Amino acid sequence: MIIGLGNDMIDIRRIEKSLQRFGMRFENRVFTKTEQKKAHSRKNAGKKVIAATYAKRFAAKEACAKALGTGLRSGVFWRDMEVINAPSGAPTMQLSGGALKRLKSMTPDDRKITIHVTLTDEYPWAQAQVIIETL
Repeated sequence: MIIGLGNDMIDIRRIEKSLQRFGMRFENRVFTKTEQKKAHSRKNAGKKVIAATYAKRFAAKEACAKALGTGLRSGVFWRDMEVINAPSGAPTMQLSGGALKRLKSMTPDDRKITIHVTLTDEYPWAQAQVIIETL
């Protein structure tokens, strides 16, 4: 059963500007250490590649917050939602803090939770969709 659905699109140039203006302050506020490592380890990790990697994750966090039904309020913060990769390479979300608390409040105790994530970019746009499903 689908219990949450979120979608978000962002202009990658917005992330480029934030990285230029705020640098590590922006990265540390929004992204986990794992996400930062992923962005900076990309093959040919120039500024545009790093910005696109971050933009997809930024969109995924926005989409996840929408799927949770809270947005970025009610105790849900940027770094409570982390884009990770499954062993297959497929993206998914790992929740902690307020995001995990909200997810648990939406889900019956006996249900398994799966968070489906899809990411895409075509400069200057990045998009993400998140579906939260219980089994």
